Order: sequence, then structure tokens, then C-alpha cells
Amino acid sequence: MATLTQLIENVPTDSNLTVAVAAAADSAVLEAVSMAVARNMVRFRLYDDESATTAMMREHFPQLLDHPDVQLHHVSSLEMAAEEAVKSVYRNDSDILMKGQIATAILLKAVLHPDYGLRTGRVMSQIAAFEVAGFDRLIFVTDAGMNINPDLPQKVQIIQNAVQIARSVGVVMPIVAPLAGVEVINPNMQATLDAAALTAMNRRGQIKNCIVDGPFALDNAISIDAAKHKRIAGDNAGKADILLVPTIESGNILYKSLVFFSNAKVGSIVAGAKAPIVLTSRADSAESKLYSLALAICSSLT
Repeated sequence: MATLTQLIENVPTDSNLTVAVAAAADSAVLEAVSMAVARNMVRFRLYDDESATTAMMREHFPQLLDHPDVQLHHVSSLEMAAEEAVKSVYRNDSDILMKGQIATAILLKAVLHPDYGLRTGRVMSQIAAFEVAGFDRLIFVTDAGMNINPDLPQKVQIIQNAVQIARSVGVVMPIVAPLAGVEVINPNMQATLDAAALTAMNRRGQIKNCIVDGPFALDNAISIDAAKHKRIAGDNAGKADILLVPTIESGNILYKSLVFFSNAKVGSIVAGAKAPIVLTSRADSAESKLYSLALAICSSLT
């Protein structure tokens, strides 16, 4: 699968899945909802102020009014929108959680609530699937949004989350490249030490269903020509499907560089919770939100 359009085309119709949307009264969110229900991808439970959401639908998305796959639930605040959407997933009334026009901190506070939150004991991490011009495959980046400075055990779980998502969209044996500033082991660079350990753990069967090889610098992780020029040995150089970043800063920079410098298309979700979480930026386009929904649906069905 080389494009996110192919990802949407491969999402089964009539999945019988329901998405709970926290703070749905936003044009990009409702446009994504409209596109998803038009494709029979999924059903929705929308949590927001009823009058504001209905007015927006009436003006811009009349097809959503009284649609059988769209339920609108009135709440009086953003905090209540987050709480009720998360509770819907907690009670198994919904299968996927989606962020609407709400701050990430407010939504995550509900996700992490001790009584009705969505923790499973696993590390939660963001996985972004990028469609980049000139590449014959989707490139997955993790973790650019959740874990600030993950240690080795956390990186193991971040890889496992990303591998599950990649496999859910057809990448049977994804190649994982733990990124660092250089492609050799340097005792003064923790990212290279972690990469070497992760590679060894994979070869010993401690990290399954993927190939982990590193450390790699970004160029020789994704470019066969760059790897050959630097005389990087091995069959995996330049062929990475999943890029494991060492810290949230490096992940955030890589993520936004792909979007703003190369106009890459992206869909992203958070894995490791009870259900997939569509945690896109409030500034993301409706198209990006739809890609993220498709990624979450595929993850839910595997």
C-alpha cells in the first residue's frame, strides 16, 4: 500500500464500528464525519453543544441531520464532551475515540481517568502514517506525540504498537529503523545504544512480527542510495517502513517537516489504549482526519 487513498479504499464498508467524537462542532471534523458515513465506513456518536452542532450541520452538512449513522449527544462543556466520549468507549458503546475541536490535554485527562479511563497497562504511543511523494510505501513515524523521552522498555512497547498498526494495513513484516544522529554505536549517544539493544532483542525473538535494524541516521534508513553511498551493510538499509524516533522533540520536528516542507499526507492515531484514539491536530484538514479514521478502523478490525 503506497497511498492513504488506497488505505481508505481498503477499509471495509459496514464495519459495525462506532466512533465517539469529543467536541464535534467543527467544520473539518463534521466534513470528515460526512465523508466517512458517505462511504459506510463507520457510525458516529457526537458529543457537543446540541444547538451549535445542529446549526453547523444545517448550514454546511445537512446530509448529517437525522442520518441513521450519526447520533448527537448534548454536553455543556469541553470537559463533559471528553468525559462522555471516553465513557462511551469505556462502556463498549463505541469502538474508537476521536478528538474534535478540543485541546489534547483535556481529552487525555479523561482518557487517563482512574475510574473510566482507557488505560490498559501498556504504553500509549502515537503512530503516524505518511504518504510521501516519491516513495513506494507508506512511512510510519513513532512516537511524535505522547512519550517525551522513552527508555528502552518503553521503546519496545512503542515498536510493538507501531508494528500492530502497520500489519493492520497490510505490511506483513515491517522493517523498523531506530533513528539516531549516526548509524554507528556511540557510547555517548543513548539513541545508538538503545537501537543496538532493540536490534539484538528482535533477533532473539523478544520483539516479534517485524525486523528491527539500527542504529540508522534518517537518510540511510529510508534511502537505498544513501545507504550504498555510506557503505552501510545489511539487507534492511534504506528500506524502513517504521521510523522509531528517540525523543518527542525529534519526532515532532520530523512529523511537521514532512507535512510543511514536503506536503506529505498523514493519518495518525494513538495505540496502546483500550481502543484506538484519533488524536489529530485541531488544525488538521478533514482529509487528514479521514485518513486517521481509516487507520483506526483497520486497527480495530485486526
